[in-house]
Amino acid sequence: MPEALKASVILDKNQQIAKVDERIYGSFIEHLGRAVYGGIYEPGHPLADEQGFRKDVIELVKELNVPIVRYPGGNMLSSYNWEDGVGPLESRPRRLELAWRTIETNEMGTNEFADWAKKTNSEVMMAVNLGTRGIDAARNLIEYTNHPGGTYWSDLRKSHGYEAPHNIKTWCLGNEMDGPWQVGQKTAHEYGRLAKETAKAMRLVDPSIELVACGSSNSDMPTFPEYEATTLDHTYEEVDYISLHQYYGNYSNDPGNYLAKNMDMDYFINTVISTCDYIKAKKRSKKTMNLSFDEWNVWYHSKESDQKIEPWTIAPPQLEDHYNFEDSLLVGSMLITFLQHADRVKMACLAQLVNVIAPIMTENNGRSWKQTIFYPYMHTSVFGRGISLQPILNSPKYDSKDFTDVPYIDCAAVYNEEVEEVTIFMVNKHLKEAIPITCNVKSFEGYSLVEHIVLENDDLKAVNTANHQAVSPHSKGSATLNDGLLEVNLSKTSWNVIRLKRNLQN
Repeated sequence: MPEALKASVILDKNQQIAKVDERIYGSFIEHLGRAVYGGIYEPGHPLADEQGFRKDVIELVKELNVPIVRYPGGNMLSSYNWEDGVGPLESRPRRLELAWRTIETNEMGTNEFADWAKKTNSEVMMAVNLGTRGIDAARNLIEYTNHPGGTYWSDLRKSHGYEAPHNIKTWCLGNEMDGPWQVGQKTAHEYGRLAKETAKAMRLVDPSIELVACGSSNSDMPTFPEYEATTLDHTYEEVDYISLHQYYGNYSNDPGNYLAKNMDMDYFINTVISTCDYIKAKKRSKKTMNLSFDEWNVWYHSKESDQKIEPWTIAPPQLEDHYNFEDSLLVGSMLITFLQHADRVKMACLAQLVNVIAPIMTENNGRSWKQTIFYPYMHTSVFGRGISLQPILNSPKYDSKDFTDVPYIDCAAVYNEEVEEVTIFMVNKHLKEAIPITCNVKSFEGYSLVEHIVLENDDLKAVNTANHQAVSPHSKGSATLNDGLLEVNLSKTSWNVIRLKRNLQN
């Protein structure tokens, strides 16, 4: 083994980034493709419950331990009338859904989604339409969902069978309003003014809510980061978060370059933080703006087939990426990037949750299964609760087409003081070689090794199907712990989860 391919890391329980906000493990359900109809909701399915929700999907979502789910969009939000999705099913209108050019039946709406979220132990991150609508629709919706009663909209909710308010506490002010694909696209000044006034009205109804303002649709937008700066210039004192969206793909089939793309995500996050802090300084504000990375994932496999979708159909199979093993590695590195920014990234939503660019896939009237990306998402969500530590990492590096000095090893660690556990997450990006790494964990005296989970496969293009789970984790990793030194041989192109726990006798 060449000397250059050795790595080391020092973990100190006192070198802390921040407490991890569990909402960084959130997800997203949009009225798009088969995310809702055929995904979470399929009356008549053998495993459907009394409301038509697929119980197999609910159990998979619970396995992921998803704390919050953004709803109902997404691009469809910008021409959505929330009133269409409440009240008796037989009176709900069918609409042309303009974003994805399908028919929206409105069988699923605000109340049903709130019910579904409770069944999955998740909170709702609700979004309001600032494309074709604005202040009035938003203030009416929050009165409908959050006000106890005695008013028109809250009493309407009660008449629909929901006596108690839903008390939805996290709200998105529109979606990707800078995008030319958006119905009701707005300049930063137009959006900023509308978002500010909408926020004021919504807070008058419920002062306890948190609000997310739209940032750029991605870091390649020509107005980035000016859009963030202008938007925040209007909304800084009215909102709590600015949103980030980013998707990555491997169109050129260059795995070394592809696996380095979390470096672009890191740059994106740092640029938005700098922009927020500039506006903070400009306004002489004492408030620190946090980030909501409320759309992120790999998305490229399905784009060609999506061009062949027949318009104005109901729940066609749109954006159904079938993820391979290398996709799971990049998703793992992106999750590590969030943990490295736990001081400012407080929410994130893997987009999406079921069927549409998702960790969970289903067959209509059939089976469900876990895609490759399910596993790093599950591992970080389950084991990544606590305090994000700052690893001192010494890793060999490589150059790729778009990036220089790419560390072969990505690393994050989370210390859970309450249960006296520390979990280390690592990705080895080397396409050919295992890399030995020595981890100094001497500050965790009295801790022992619980398990070393590994996700690996010799075929970067291996995919999971309903019939065969080609990519699934095992607990036969090589990690050993002696005298505060953790020795690990990281398999080539692998995702690793190493768990330590304080000995009971200590």
